[in-house]
Amino acid sequence: MEKIKVVIIDDEILARNLLKEYLAQNENFTLIAECKNGIEAVGVINALQPDLIFLDIQMPGKSGFEVLQELEFFPKIIFSTAFDTFALKAFEVNAVDYLLKPYTRDRFQTALEKVKLNEQTASQNMMNLIEAIPTKTFLNRVLVQKGHKLLAILVAEIIYIEAQDDYALVYTASDCFLSNKGIGVIYSKLNPDEFVRVHRSYVVSWSHIKEIIKDTNGFQIITSNLKKINVSRSYSDVVNRFKL
Repeated sequence: MEKIKVVIIDDEILARNLLKEYLAQNENFTLIAECKNGIEAVGVINALQPDLIFLDIQMPGKSGFEVLQELEFFPKIIFSTAFDTFALKAFEVNAVDYLLKPYTRDRFQTALEKVKLNEQTASQNMMNLIEAIPTKTFLNRVLVQKGHKLLAILVAEIIYIEAQDDYALVYTASDCFLSNKGIGVIYSKLNPDEFVRVHRSYVVSWSHIKEIIKDTNGFQIITSNLKKINVSRSYSDVVNRFKL
């Protein structure tokens, strides 16, 4: 039996490594390439023409959706993403399967079994998928790191996000998590009706702004967990929005 050729596309190195680890235990599948961003993925998929791709959705530079729209060759697809199940309902009938991060080994195996059983034309599935792609989507979950573990936390639980060099610290009511994405990348994927940037180093959830106080240096936000965050002059329009 000819092996199923696989390409992995994910900007998270831990996520790529987990997929490779699980895939290596399946002799009917062979990994032919991995890509760390969507721009790289388009060229690799068109050139190597894999049978199957594991595709993340939220990636800097080019999203998974944008990758699909630029393909000349249409493989089978399994989403590997931190999007929740509701956001993926529109694609469930067209993609072979999706893996919601964090997922188990058993869940991964179930996805591979679906690939083996899937007899529909991959190109038609892909065309249906492309037609269903929304013009704008926002994160419902954010993939973060705690120690050596990858966790998907609900956006609704986030109080604020703080820049940490090229990374970001994500704060909830009970904990703090590290994201290897920069604060600008994360903010661009959040709903602006739910989050606001108040400083080069801070993004705050609107629902967790307890009060805004004014002193001689300007404005300061108090969050629901009593964190005090200065509002920089570049983002001072947040004060007027808060009054509305």
